[in-house]
Amino acid sequence: MKYGQKEIKSSKLEIWDNPFPDRNYTIEITYPEFTCLCPRSGYPDFASININYIPNKKIIELKSLKLYLNSFRDKHISHESVVNEIFDALKKNLKPRKLDVIGDFNVRGNVKTLIKVSL
Repeated sequence: MKYGQKEIKSSKLEIWDNPFPDRNYTIEITYPEFTCLCPRSGYPDFASININYIPNKKIIELKSLKLYLNSFRDKHISHESVVNEIFDALKKNLKPRKLDVIGDFNVRGNVKTLIKVSL
């Protein structure tokens, strides 16, 4: 197993204290190289995952988020499940004031998919 695979396998979402918990501010994160596998065909799906949130008491550490998102690359999962699973993990761990997770999936088979889950 290569070192990157080991990092992904052993990673956990790391949560930090918000340095400005009394202030409303938006954190926008774009992950343009997301991949997973189609549960039906096994073909790869490519997407940009956009996460926008207003933190409450906690924020996400970015490297741990990157490794978490990389963990989907060998997973057979639908577009809808991907976005909802990411949303649920962030909502549970961060308990943000506001959260949007958007999966902007590349065209495949002449179909374009955009999935958005909001709090």
